[in-house]
Amino acid sequence: MKKKINYKCPKCGNTQCEIGQMRVISGFWSKIFDVQGKKYSTVTCTRCKYTEIYQASTSTMENIFDLITN
Repeated sequence: MKKKINYKCPKCGNTQCEIGQMRVISGFWSKIFDVQGKKYSTVTCTRCKYTEIYQASTSTMENIFDLITN
């Protein structure tokens, strides 16, 4: 998805980017014992595809949903 934000790619100088999300999911037992995976936000340059990754927080409801769907 394209969003209008104040962005300038540190590699090529492009001012357009895409915002996304990715998750690193751990195993079943780590979720049971509340040691779940991590959620990250990504910012990707639309020209050169350079991507910055930022750690994001996850809610308890998202963790329960992940447990049910995996």
